[in-house]
Amino acid sequence: MAAEAGSSASVAGTMTGYTIRRALWVIPVLWAVATITFFLMHAVPGGPFTEDRSRPPAAEAAIEQRYHLKEPLWKQYELYLWNASHGDLGISFQNDRDVSQIIRDTFFVTAQLGLMAFVLAVVVGLTLGTLSALNHNGPLDYLGVGFATIGASVPNFILGSFLVVFLAVGAGWFGTIGWGGPHSFSSSFNPSHYHLKNMVLPVVSIAALPASYIARVTRASVLEVMNQDYIRTARAKGLGEYTVVLRHTIKNALIPVLTVIGPLAAALVTGSFIIETMFNIPGLGRESITAVVRRDYATIMGTTLFYTAIVTFANLFVDLAYAVVDPRIRYR
Repeated sequence: MAAEAGSSASVAGTMTGYTIRRALWVIPVLWAVATITFFLMHAVPGGPFTEDRSRPPAAEAAIEQRYHLKEPLWKQYELYLWNASHGDLGISFQNDRDVSQIIRDTFFVTAQLGLMAFVLAVVVGLTLGTLSALNHNGPLDYLGVGFATIGASVPNFILGSFLVVFLAVGAGWFGTIGWGGPHSFSSSFNPSHYHLKNMVLPVVSIAALPASYIARVTRASVLEVMNQDYIRTARAKGLGEYTVVLRHTIKNALIPVLTVIGPLAAALVTGSFIIETMFNIPGLGRESITAVVRRDYATIMGTTLFYTAIVTFANLFVDLAYAVVDPRIRYR
């Protein structure tokens, strides 16, 4: 019992140290992205107010003072890092709103779109990839490989255009403008805020590429595991095919799949800029596109850091999950 307790404590200590080391990398990543984005953004000629010269000089001076545009660039950079480290992402140059509030108001829609696409991609990708591997060189295998090839070859905005033309305009089955879900968490419990016809096409458009990628990785991983000695040993012992597949094949084949699912989840949850703009979805992706067009420095910086944080923490979660599945990782 004492040996088991000591072993458990050792494992817990190793996992804690691994978690701390991985978590500390979040800080330099956020700093590097903020620094690169800030200086690249200011390196482009012009500014957020250069196109509008109709303001009187007093108004121009007031605007520059409010947004610290007259300060030296290094001073603006230092001020932004200090404020961002305290949770202040600044004020939008275009609508004078707090950037944090803009993110809160728009990310709920983007998160819905991304999570639905993620669930669809994982279900379709894992199912097709597994069936393809279990029916190697059979009809289901050719079907899965064909889907993976087409899904990986067609950009989501091209696929979305085809879906709109044939399924929305031609067949009239789905809507094309706006988001069919709630726009805030408080309204998510009201069934009247859900219009599924407007949700299908953007979700499918975003989910096709990651679904095909997951299907390909799953197929390759399952095929590799099925050729391992322990799978042949399990069959030789008389275990049923159902038990061999679920308890031995799928479990071990999920390790490389888990590695790619994390970044895909982060990419999907942060949304698709083109799809949100294409379907007129009021999410954070469309807000980011608008900020880039209008040279809204504060919104560009805020959304970029927010996306970076999501991707970084998603990768951190995958690293920790990978260390749990494969204990060798946390000892490296």
